[in-house]
Amino acid sequence: MTDTVEVKPATMETTSALPAEETERLSGEIVAALKTVFDPEIPADIYELGLIYKVDLKDDRAVDILMTLTTPNCPAAGELPTMVENAVASVPGVGVVNVNLVWDPAWSPDRMSDEARLVLNMW
Repeated sequence: MTDTVEVKPATMETTSALPAEETERLSGEIVAALKTVFDPEIPADIYELGLIYKVDLKDDRAVDILMTLTTPNCPAAGELPTMVENAVASVPGVGVVNVNLVWDPAWSPDRMSDEARLVLNMW
């Protein structure tokens, strides 16, 4: 069974066959881990930028992540998915982490959280 977590900046919905407390803990710690990853060219984390589209937490604790980049020509394209994988894999209790880079839908600034807008002075 798969537990799909649709992710938008600062929100996460979960349903899981794992105990509710464990799902809540893992979800919070996964988001916290994602917030430690920064695009090297932008002083905001990838979660608040809205680069994470979806997180699937499976019953075996494997995590599948769909993410994008601000542009297909992003110089960090080779390193950001690995940084995301490593950050989420460091969460205690998480199993195998798979990160898939997608381009549809294309990222746009309207996916950014208010926190990212503030950091980037985009009001």
